[in-house]
Amino acid sequence: MAIQAKISLQASTDIWIAQDQHRNPDADMAKDQKTTKRSTLADVVTREYTIHMHKHVFGRSLRKRTPHAVKAIKAFAEKAMGTKDVRIDPALNKALWARGVKHIEHRIRLRIARKRNDEEDAKDKLYSYVTYVPVASFKGLETTVVDDE
Repeated sequence: MAIQAKISLQASTDIWIAQDQHRNPDADMAKDQKTTKRSTLADVVTREYTIHMHKHVFGRSLRKRTPHAVKAIKAFAEKAMGTKDVRIDPALNKALWARGVKHIEHRIRLRIARKRNDEEDAKDKLYSYVTYVPVASFKGLETTVVDDE
């Protein structure tokens, strides 16, 4: 019985090795080619987003809801704009903390601007600046590109 198990195990590993040897050579070539990533330096842009905050804070302990919402906004801006340096406007901070640490609005409208960093000793060339956009209703709002003035 043990010998049969060893034989079948050996046969299955042989099949795996055989499958591995007959891979698509085009797939390996695609991995070797380097993809050129577009520079975001020329892309100084401003966009408006609606973020569903409730899904980020639901289930979070009450005294950690608003602090986690601030972190979630920073993570969203970092992902959306591709910058590590994310700065939050004081008006947005006040809007988040308006109902206290336990209660947060279910949705929030944000304007995220990707800007050039003019400081000499800056680590990153770009930073994101997140501001609050007050809206009456979130119905029908989509992500829009805003013209900087």
